[in-house]
Amino acid sequence: MVKWTDFECATIQDIFSKIDYDVVGPAALSRCLIVYPWTQRYFGGFGNLYKAAAITSNPKVAAHGKVVIAGLEKAVKNMDDIKTTYKDLSVLHSEKLQVDPDNFNLLADCLTVVVAGQMGAAFTPEGHAAFQKFLAVVVASLRKQYN
Repeated sequence: MVKWTDFECATIQDIFSKIDYDVVGPAALSRCLIVYPWTQRYFGGFGNLYKAAAITSNPKVAAHGKVVIAGLEKAVKNMDDIKTTYKDLSVLHSEKLQVDPDNFNLLADCLTVVVAGQMGAAFTPEGHAAFQKFLAVVVASLRKQYN
């Protein structure tokens, strides 16, 4: 079980209250698909993902990016038990979709870059550390079924 400080909880909730879900989710997933092109293999039904412009304008990529952010919002609302909250997602990604669990780290890194870009100076080093801890717990929870 993860121990969260009051500062970390407040910071993570503050970050999620300030980001634009309709921008951050699609931008983070697009960045991941562009920077790490091997991650595209899990999105074969999304159509043309051959060029950066095609990825960033793809409505299925945008929609799934919003799904990712909605999933993270569930974690924010259940910070005391993210592993249980993500149990079904972990099973889905490991058993049905067979996603390489290392890709969760890649998406988390892309999400951090996009959030930092959107928040600018408001994304302080302390806030960054809290956000990274949160994402590390999320990634560990998604990886749980793989072990």
